[in-house]
Amino acid sequence: MSSEDLGFLWALLVNGASIGLMYALIALGFVLVYKATDAINFAQGEFVMLASFAAALALGIGGMPVIAAVLLAVALMIGFSFGLERVVLRPLLGRPVVAVIMATIGLAAMLRGLPPITIGGETRALPLPVGDEPVRLGAASLPPIQVVGAIVAVLFFVAFTWFFKKSRMGVAMRAVADNQQVAMAMGINVERYFALAWAMAGIVSALGGVLWGSMLGVDVHVAVIGLKVFPVVILGGLDSIGGALVGGLIIGIVESLAAGYLDPYVGGGTKDFAPYLLMILVLMFRPYGIFGKRKIERV
Repeated sequence: MSSEDLGFLWALLVNGASIGLMYALIALGFVLVYKATDAINFAQGEFVMLASFAAALALGIGGMPVIAAVLLAVALMIGFSFGLERVVLRPLLGRPVVAVIMATIGLAAMLRGLPPITIGGETRALPLPVGDEPVRLGAASLPPIQVVGAIVAVLFFVAFTWFFKKSRMGVAMRAVADNQQVAMAMGINVERYFALAWAMAGIVSALGGVLWGSMLGVDVHVAVIGLKVFPVVILGGLDSIGGALVGGLIIGIVESLAAGYLDPYVGGGTKDFAPYLLMILVLMFRPYGIFGKRKIERV
């Protein structure tokens, strides 16, 4: 392999890894909700979209500084997630899991239709003060927002790891995730930690919405990121935070390699279905994902 080929491969790997870390940040929202409630939040992409609109409107119409706009988006998503859990999802406790899933699907449809009928369907800018000069890592050249997104994702995963392993609330959340009935018997307020899980998913959505909105532009199509991230959580394991990180890296790199090596021969589009093909192949051998826990029910 020539040095030019090695440089091209390195550029694809670095670009894929940075995008994969940004995928992993969004996937963390899926994992947090599933670990706490055993339900999949199919509105995660719409959460990201809502946060991106909030930040873009705060910057464009409100004239807020960037930091204030980001904090506003985070606060909005925390409040929205708390309210959603309290008003919509808590009454569904004890119901079949499919009831919660259908509620999130309905919420996703409602949220996706909200922006066009309230503020219009045009694409809005979400500029962040990160510059335009590409960041070079050897033969790889990355947009600054992509580098910032990767760094934010890594820092957030480190913070979450510390939270779950060292803090009292994190340990309680792990107990709720492992066995809700035992956690209740130990005096843990399970409903409170359900709400906390949704609020943390809201924080992840806010950060992801600001980053992806800045990179792609803010419109209803930002919500598609939820579907793009779904192979990440299935591949890594729905109940594994580390799996979300590894799954994000794998999916990002697979997308990049497919775009670099296969698209020139087929005319493009392979990176859109390659992650789903990989997800299906993995599920054939490990239905619970690479790091997911295998659940055995005795009847």
